[in-house]
Amino acid sequence: MTTARSWLTSANDTPFGVHNLPYGVFTAADRPGVRRIGVRIGDFVLDAGAAARAAGEPSVLLDADTLNPLMAAGRPVWHEVRSSLTRWLTEESHRDALAPLLLPLAEVELHLPFEVADYVDFYASEHHAANLGRILRPGSEPLTPNWKHLPIGYHGRSGTIVVSGTPVVRPHGQHKAPAAAAPSFGPTRRLDIEAEVGFVVGTPSPLGTPVPQDRFHEHVFGVCLVNDWSARDIQPWEYIPLGPFLSKSFTTSLSPWIVPLEALEHARIAPPARDVEPLPYLDDRNREPWGLDLAMEVRLNGHPISRPPFAAMYWTAAQQLAHMTVNGASLRTGDFFASGTVSGPEPDTRGALIELTWNGEEPVKLPDGTTRTFLEDGDEVTITATAPGPDGATIGFGEVTGRITS
Repeated sequence: MTTARSWLTSANDTPFGVHNLPYGVFTAADRPGVRRIGVRIGDFVLDAGAAARAAGEPSVLLDADTLNPLMAAGRPVWHEVRSSLTRWLTEESHRDALAPLLLPLAEVELHLPFEVADYVDFYASEHHAANLGRILRPGSEPLTPNWKHLPIGYHGRSGTIVVSGTPVVRPHGQHKAPAAAAPSFGPTRRLDIEAEVGFVVGTPSPLGTPVPQDRFHEHVFGVCLVNDWSARDIQPWEYIPLGPFLSKSFTTSLSPWIVPLEALEHARIAPPARDVEPLPYLDDRNREPWGLDLAMEVRLNGHPISRPPFAAMYWTAAQQLAHMTVNGASLRTGDFFASGTVSGPEPDTRGALIELTWNGEEPVKLPDGTTRTFLEDGDEVTITATAPGPDGATIGFGEVTGRITS
């Protein structure tokens, strides 16, 4: 099969050609303050609602100010809308009508593209979990006894999920040094990143009805990048026995583009071999594989410090969704769940500073001669990713960026 070509020739052979077409929400100077659904094509944003009207196929879903109505419409509608967008951007007959509706990416402001319902963060990388076990529990088994039996996760705070570019305010909280008699209060001194991949739920499910793995594609609308910032000195004092709280709930950053699940068919791969047999509802050995071959990069102040491979994740998103609902928990449009830190087997593939610096013992060296163990005020972290597309094409995810402020 030959990858479709757009009449917008500058978009061809880029990670944002017609094989991708991620969705976002933007505002622009021509209609200040009015949020519109946009579709990225090359270095432009197509006003999707206006494009539908210009093509003679007006859509209330594309005229919304958030992706939630489209997400709630379900997989058949997602496919139909995506097919229409592809047709409009590839058929020469639509060029004259749609070309004026392309806005330069640099001239628009991007917003959080959907209204977040519930938020769950998982812990799905064996390499990350094992590294933290070695760092925090030396002399013990790196993985906890339950780790290979279920995808461990916790509920986060949806109200502090923000779009890329939103400043990250250094959080305050209690932290206690190992030798201290009592905790102290103040700003975290061990502010960290967590390079993750997020999954956005579109189609809801009723309370009491689990969602099995083979229905994953019917409920998940798309995929984005995540930086789930973490305060490593607040977390160990607060998390026993109920898990992360203030150390994680202050900010979670998302990339502004939601890549449709349908665009990632060529990125699907088998997950790593498991050495513990999962329970039947998590067993994916005879199912369509939902591992994803995403190549990620983490940059600190513009300097690459890590390239985590998402293909190495032990638990897949389909298994995570199945586990998240196996007790009968319902799904809502706008539910969001993240993979947990993505780390690979090599030192330069670790997705958090606590691993990259081995808890501060091995600082990261930057080109300006400075070093980092954890983040300082003014530091900026950017996470990007790509995936294989059809016929050798590349799928781009854009970036999620955050700068630390005091």
